Amino acid sequence: MPNVTVIPATRAIHARGPVGTTVRRKVAGYARVSTDSDEQFTSYEAQVDYYTRFIQSHADWEFVKVYTDEGISGLNTKNREGFNQMVKDALAGRIDLIVTKSVSRFARNTVDSLVTIRKLKDAGCECYFEKENIYTFDGKGELLLTIMSSLAQEESRSISENVTWGQRKRFADGKVSMPYKQFLGYEKGPDGLPKVVPEQAETVRYIFDLFLSGLTTFGVAKQLTAEGIPTPAGKQKWQASTVESILTNEKYKGDARLQKRFTVDFLQKKMKVNEGEVPQYYVEQSHEAIVSPTLFDQVQEEMERRKKLGRRYRSGSLFSCRIVCGDCGEFYGPKVWNSTNKYRRTIWQCNAKFKGDHKCGTPHLTEDTIKEKFLEAFNRLIPNRDRLIEDCRVMQTVLTDCSEIDAEIETMLGETEVIAGLVESCVNENSRSALDQTAYLARYNGLVDRYETAKAKVDALQKRRSERLKKADAIGGFMFALSERDSPLDTFTDGLWIDSVDLVTVHADGTMTFRFLNGSEINV
Repeated sequence: MPNVTVIPATRAIHARGPVGTTVRRKVAGYARVSTDSDEQFTSYEAQVDYYTRFIQSHADWEFVKVYTDEGISGLNTKNREGFNQMVKDALAGRIDLIVTKSVSRFARNTVDSLVTIRKLKDAGCECYFEKENIYTFDGKGELLLTIMSSLAQEESRSISENVTWGQRKRFADGKVSMPYKQFLGYEKGPDGLPKVVPEQAETVRYIFDLFLSGLTTFGVAKQLTAEGIPTPAGKQKWQASTVESILTNEKYKGDARLQKRFTVDFLQKKMKVNEGEVPQYYVEQSHEAIVSPTLFDQVQEEMERRKKLGRRYRSGSLFSCRIVCGDCGEFYGPKVWNSTNKYRRTIWQCNAKFKGDHKCGTPHLTEDTIKEKFLEAFNRLIPNRDRLIEDCRVMQTVLTDCSEIDAEIETMLGETEVIAGLVESCVNENSRSALDQTAYLARYNGLVDRYETAKAKVDALQKRRSERLKKADAIGGFMFALSERDSPLDTFTDGLWIDSVDLVTVHADGTMTFRFLNGSEINV
């Protein structure tokens, strides 16, 4: 039998010092509250004061400091500056023991909690959770921590679900809330509903007017920045994306689409745009409007038109991409003559007039000429106003009758469901039994191709339906513009032009053909 000699340990596994020696431990506290309300602030100050006195009351402890995070969630450690600094100091050897109220104060994410504690443990830093009476250097500490952290995470999940349920209940009841601190034009009223801020509302209307005058979102942003108008966040420089978000936000016409975004991960607080994963709620006339529904819809139609034109659209005027050359079909664009002297003026001519060997014979136009000819063409419609309006009603009825398209969509959706079921069965069969993989892949790919083809047909039908309804809306705007006039006009307005004109063709002899949104054509 071998002779075994026991060599006793001389150093503690985690403590910094020999076994049996008393070393003053460098101790820090950690305090966190998850909101910045007054009540929580009282709790926050109480925690700091308590742990300062608690640590200083131990003769063998050396007080380092109390690290704090105020108004920060414990679901992850990414944005907790106090917590991260504490861990950094501990790993650098400046802390031997961290004291905190409970596991849930430390972190409500099981993975974050355990990973951090193991890192601290490797660096010789212990954690003490007062409420649960857990020391992490204790043999049972990690098991208890895993259980307690999981419970804290489950509590967070439950709270998150309750909050989400409450929000969706508010949405379903039509209760509107806004991020008022960064929402231009509104503030929270005494009744809890959005209240218009007059000065900011003027800026909103100005943005809509600038866009309809021909400026792009980038051009509007540049104009607002030049004029020193502050952004919704109070900054000096405007971004095109901010302008676009204002122009497309239905809240400015008094409606509200609720739950545009939703939380997909309660731990990371990750948000995504709602693309049909969860219900949305549309509340009409939920609060006071800043712009009229008609103006808002005009902007949406103009934005859609410009997107279709792409790079062919040139910023600066509401005439952009509405006037074409009768010779070559190119759009007319603005050109500056005598730009450096007192005779400077802007004219409109074919963008391809001097391109290539062929020179277009169409004349240039001044803005005053365009406006004058438009009024002449529109005034010719007025004597036949009642008949034109009736024709428009018939056209609207035809366009809004989408029963055939809806039936086709329903048929194709049924087909996609059947194919999706076949794909699922194919995959399940392959997982249950050993199939010839070449045959399986050929069958699987064939089904996927069928599904993609059917889905493409559904998308095309839905696009066609949407375009018909938009055309019906445009005709509705034209009907309204026409019904408001019973005598010849002598003043040009941007809104009337946008509501009425589809396209203007300029011919070589100077004649201009105005095609209105109802399909009527007038030669001037």
